[in-house]
This record gives sequence, C-alpha cells and structure tokens, in this order.
Amino acid sequence: MQQLKDKIRDIPDFPKPGIIFKDITPLVKDPVALRLAVKELTKPFVNRNITAVAGMEARGFIFGSLVAWELELPFIPLRKPGKLPYDAQSVSYDLEYGSASLEIHTDAVDKNDRVLLIDDLLATGGTAKASCELIEQLGATVEALGFIIELDFIKGREKLENYEIHSLLHY
Repeated sequence: MQQLKDKIRDIPDFPKPGIIFKDITPLVKDPVALRLAVKELTKPFVNRNITAVAGMEARGFIFGSLVAWELELPFIPLRKPGKLPYDAQSVSYDLEYGSASLEIHTDAVDKNDRVLLIDDLLATGGTAKASCELIEQLGATVEALGFIIELDFIKGREKLENYEIHSLLHY
C-alpha cells in the first residue's frame, strides 16, 4: 500500500484553512498505481452476491465505475442535485466543511439489489451515510462500502457501524 500512499498529495488549507486535502490526482494520473488501487479495492468483493456498484459524485465516479467494470456489474451514479434527468430521490447531509445533497434515479435499484458503495475518501461519514440512506430508501441492500482513503482521526466509520467497510489507506 505504500506505493499508493506515495501517490496521495497533501494540499494544506484546502478548501478552507485548517483542512489538509488528500489529493488523489497523482494516483489517477499513474496507470500502474490506478490499476493497483482498483484491484485492491475490488479484491474483497469478488464472488460476493453484489448486483451493482454505486459511486458518489465526483471522485467516487472514477473508482466506482472502474470497480463496477472489474466486477462486471452495473454502475449507479449518485449525483449532486439537478444533475439527473429522470425522476430522482434526494437526501441532504453534513460534510466536514459544509452541507450537501445527493440524488439517485428512482429506478436505479430495487429490493433485490445488493449494492457496493465506492468513494475516494471516508472522513466524517456524512456522504457515505447519505448514500446508504438513498440506496435503502429505494428498497435495496447496501452490501458494503469501499474507499481509497480513510481519515481514521475523524471517526467517520462510527456513522457507518452497521456496514462492512474496506479502506485501502489509513491516515
């Protein structure tokens, strides 16, 4: 995992003073590191009863779609408000530095689906928890969550105590 950690760049005071942003851009720029990250993120979920992969806008789209491709499953985008063209369900939540909302098409999943949620970062757990709520509001089951990075000191995992979580890098 050190190979992946070496590709994460710290950006101090972004998006506001006191925050150290974990920038994944060097990781996605390096095809070898990106392939390793996707392989390691996918590994625990091979041969599981997962029927779809969902990713949170925007960086979750990068990793979520690649994990879906690896698992040969559909990808479901969880989008910011006003971006989905069809009937959508919405949920609002708090971030580590503000608030936001996510939406999903109402026909994206159904009660038989077992969804793997993927994002780049677990911090406060707000985005991940909201994503779980969206999936579950439509009757599907959240099978597990996967992240490239987990900021352990923020304790976002506590908001997700009822879910299986797989994170590659811990800070």
